[in-house]
Amino acid sequence: MLFVKILVTGGAGFIGSNLVKALLEDKRVSLVRVLDNLSTGFLHNIEEFFDNPKFEFIRGDIRDYDICLKACEGIDLISHQAALGSVPRSIKNPLDTNSVNITGFLNVFAAAKESGIKRIVFAASSSTYGDSEELPKTEDRTGKPLSPYAVTKVVNELYAEVFANLYGIEYVGLRYFNIFGSKQDPNGAYAAVIPIFFNKALKNESPIFNGDGSNSRDFTYVDNAVQANILGLFTERKDATNQIYNIAFGERMTLSELWEIIKKLTGCSVDAICGENRIGDIPHSIADISKARKLLGYDPLFDVKKGLLIALNWYKKI
Repeated sequence: MLFVKILVTGGAGFIGSNLVKALLEDKRVSLVRVLDNLSTGFLHNIEEFFDNPKFEFIRGDIRDYDICLKACEGIDLISHQAALGSVPRSIKNPLDTNSVNITGFLNVFAAAKESGIKRIVFAASSSTYGDSEELPKTEDRTGKPLSPYAVTKVVNELYAEVFANLYGIEYVGLRYFNIFGSKQDPNGAYAAVIPIFFNKALKNESPIFNGDGSNSRDFTYVDNAVQANILGLFTERKDATNQIYNIAFGERMTLSELWEIIKKLTGCSVDAICGENRIGDIPHSIADISKARKLLGYDPLFDVKKGLLIALNWYKKI
């Protein structure tokens, strides 16, 4: 497949903007169009692309079906990254989370159907595993959702399968596990743990753990997620489409271990403070990534320490 035109929804966001950069450098791609309402994404994430003749930007909301139709004009493939993330945000405001993550998702898929687009790669989530305590997490064994956000991500997977069965749209769903890296915003009430830790460490201030620091996650550097998206967009294996995949590194680290690494990288001298466990959280998570390795050829190149070192260089500049 050569010289394809790709729509990236949420392309001004953290993962989306990293993906856009990689796609613009890909010789198979003739156009990268971004659709973003800039509610959680930022123009400064994509300003470097404005002079690139392969780049287009539409400021618009995926909850507007007409905007989705406009964004799909002339497009061959879609990477759907737009979403309203954060479990705590969804608990505080489930209506907004539902409207963006379900109605917006449906709009993108319906517009793709009307526009004759053959494949959508979309951002799914490890939150889909819900209350399941099984480790590692395997794609075919999930639990009950623990938050409105998790519910929306379950519904996304169901809609994708229905659209594949009814309308023939191929999908690849990527269940992200705690993605981190450059361009991830450290500010705001719903910032993720690694940017918060960097923000605190660079000021020599103590972060507050959700819990006693023993909770563990499969932290995954953003370039691994970018690789998975590109593999999903361009795979020629029929058995690799209409599938859901775990996208992670395949190792887990506790919050305490994470903070100690960030302390050493930044020269921070203070300890973290233990706090309350967060509603909707599970204690431990680690992904089985064998399915993505086998069918997509996924090969994550960045472990946590390598990713943290790259991310630190970015956080020092902002």
